[in-house]
Amino acid sequence: MELDVCSGLSFRRLAHFVAVADAGTITAAAHELYMSPSAVSGSVSELERALGTDLLIRRRGRGVSLTPTGTHVLAQAKLLLSQAAELNHLVHASAGDLAGPLAVGCFVTLAPTVLPALLAEFEARHPRVTINFVEGSQDDLERKLLAGELDLAVMYDMDLTAQLEHVVLYAPTAYALFGEGHPLAAQPAVTLEQLAPEPLVLFDTAPSTSYAMSLFERRGLTPNVRYRTHGYELTRSIVARNIAYYAILVQRPTNTLSYEGLPIVEREVAPPLPPCPVILAWPRNASLSPRARAFAEIAKYQHHGTDGREAGDSRSSPTRHAART
Repeated sequence: MELDVCSGLSFRRLAHFVAVADAGTITAAAHELYMSPSAVSGSVSELERALGTDLLIRRRGRGVSLTPTGTHVLAQAKLLLSQAAELNHLVHASAGDLAGPLAVGCFVTLAPTVLPALLAEFEARHPRVTINFVEGSQDDLERKLLAGELDLAVMYDMDLTAQLEHVVLYAPTAYALFGEGHPLAAQPAVTLEQLAPEPLVLFDTAPSTSYAMSLFERRGLTPNVRYRTHGYELTRSIVARNIAYYAILVQRPTNTLSYEGLPIVEREVAPPLPPCPVILAWPRNASLSPRARAFAEIAKYQHHGTDGREAGDSRSSPTRHAART
């Protein structure tokens, strides 16, 4: 089969073009590439000549912007470079010995309880894979997944975009927590009707906010929000110190003390609240690398038998599980 490929089209020039487009200026791209600005500019110009079209609009002192053709070429160039890198990893990896990068995201409150065990087992099995992980909010993780900055992300199955596929890892339920002296802490379980008038310390990070508020809305209740926090441990610490406050959280650390060493009392909510599935997600149209598939299998294996037992079924392939099951 004869391939009609222009001689001026090379991976190196494509990489230089991508660097300039991402950086926004030739100078910034040159700094990242350890090249001179004139060399980077010349490389991109050669690529434009080879393709017979302008890819960038250069504005002195204002950086660069993509032409309509440049926008299309950028997407294809990133795909080609990614596939070329993956091919290189496959060729140089021995049988069963994975190598190369893996970018994993994790919702900020899940990270301390989910990531350490996952990282330890994955690194033990695949020491040649370089894992980079990012903690963030649900919105931030979704954006990074769809932008190709992350291969996989551990997050909640709440308000999930249809552009992502996922496999469920486990399905915890929310609970109420109090300081040791709170009157409701003496009960074996509490109701939302009892909680609604009490001062609530709301962990205000998507999707936790909408989840907590929806629990009350379904019962026709309006919670009495006293504080809004963006820190999980700050929420626990405020509740532990003030016997009038409470919070509703999902993750349950083994440690039932606040950072200050004050006791925290956890109580179930009756009737039982709907589960809040923890999932491993990836872009719907993405082809998972062997490294990402291996990470997904370990994640499912580790959580087999936890809340939401079917989530850990290792017979379910992450490449076939639909996003809205």
